[in-house]
Amino acid sequence: MKKQELVRILLAPVISEKSTLLSEQERKFVFKVKKNASKKNIKQAVELMFEVEVDYVHVLNVKGKTKRFGRFIGSRSDWKKAYVKLKSGFNIDLAVA
Repeated sequence: MKKQELVRILLAPVISEKSTLLSEQERKFVFKVKKNASKKNIKQAVELMFEVEVDYVHVLNVKGKTKRFGRFIGSRSDWKKAYVKLKSGFNIDLAVA
């Protein structure tokens, strides 16, 4: 893939209590990614953007919740989440990035 397409794969880091603990203890980082992204593309995008080496990538699809908006019932969009494990000696500082 081209560099321009790889940059657009990662949408945002997921900042939560669980993802913060994973990043501190196990060097695993969580990202919101495009729905059509593959593990290989996610690995290439992280390595390109943060200049690190990725050990492996786990991907899961998150179903959107059904919510009430006033008197109407709707649903939030489905999205894809990627857990990225870095090789030893590498780290990503999301506060600076």
